[in-house]
Amino acid sequence: MPDTPPDHGRLGGALISAVAVTSKEELWSDLDELFRLREATEGKIALRLGETDRRQAFRDEGATSTAQWAAERYGISTATARALTRVGEKAWDLPHLVGALCIGDISLDKVRAVADVATPETDEGLKDQALRYTVRELADVARTSAQAAASRAPDSSRSDHDRRFFRFNDTFRTMTSQLPADSYAEVRTTLEGLAREVPTDGETPWDQRVCDAFTGVISSSNSGASGQGGTGSPNFVVVHVPLAALVDDAIETTELAGELEQDGLIDCETVQRMACDATIAVAIDDDVGHTMYEGRARREPTNAQRREVMRRDRHCRFPGCTNVTFTNVHHIVPWKPGGRTDLDNLALMCLHHHHVVHSTSWTMSGSANQELHFVGPTGRPMMSRPSPFWARVTADRSGERESAAAAP
Repeated sequence: MPDTPPDHGRLGGALISAVAVTSKEELWSDLDELFRLREATEGKIALRLGETDRRQAFRDEGATSTAQWAAERYGISTATARALTRVGEKAWDLPHLVGALCIGDISLDKVRAVADVATPETDEGLKDQALRYTVRELADVARTSAQAAASRAPDSSRSDHDRRFFRFNDTFRTMTSQLPADSYAEVRTTLEGLAREVPTDGETPWDQRVCDAFTGVISSSNSGASGQGGTGSPNFVVVHVPLAALVDDAIETTELAGELEQDGLIDCETVQRMACDATIAVAIDDDVGHTMYEGRARREPTNAQRREVMRRDRHCRFPGCTNVTFTNVHHIVPWKPGGRTDLDNLALMCLHHHHVVHSTSWTMSGSANQELHFVGPTGRPMMSRPSPFWARVTADRSGERESAAAAP
């Protein structure tokens, strides 16, 4: 007879009620004990993740790193898994710091702050400092140590110019850069000068005005370039929308009007504003938002199908893998033995996991439009779903179609 699943709502309600009647002193006493237990537990988790990494045991379940494996298996963020694993990797060299962590005397954040600069020689001294200093103060200690080490490094003669970089993070739509001192001063002075000229109602925050100045510089640069060689817009943006969102003024403004490729949901007003200034790529979708199906007509996915798979999956579909580089579209049921080149039989896989799922010890099944199921040599079942943005738009359009069919 199967076990009765826990009643989470009842349990949560009882816990909330119990906490609500405690005194302030009891609350603080409980927090003192729970935080101590938390730090001790995280220390023990870090030790075991470090040992998992040392043994490369994560490979038994198809993962490419301990952090990726832990994130998928235990439902934590990759950043948390990476931080715990990093402390675990250093544990052999840092017995004092790790010992203090595992009995709850210092926090994981304090160990993380100094782990990258700690050595067997400085371990005990840093542990003593961690007992007295805040996380921020320890970060300053680590930064000073890192700068001193960098000045002694063989490449310390590299110029500011050689260290320059500019990086994009598509997930959070952020940019990070390091510039030579003169370039930094020039960029900052220019943007702040332009920001002061941006009209404001007195309520727009300064950071937003600087952001407007930055995007204004980019727009001006593009306008100048297009004016010298042609009339076409330099902006090319791919948006998946019903045709009515572009041509029907009466369509209801809703956040599900469209989806900005590799980003998120947008409303009709945004779609129409972008259409004024950008080159538009039109793709014909079916009535639930899926790009055309090919069946057995061809083995290789069409360009339209590849774009739709990228839109649906966003990254490798292997559970826990967030790789978007070196990915390709893979048939779940192989095309030659009977698989079809249809959207539900196509999934985005990175090179590593494409090789993994082709090995005889792995099975992959299911519909890529709904759920994909993976089972490896350990026998543990794993599952992945499409992007929630794609699934949400699909569900919305399916509902609209059913409502239209039921209408008299």
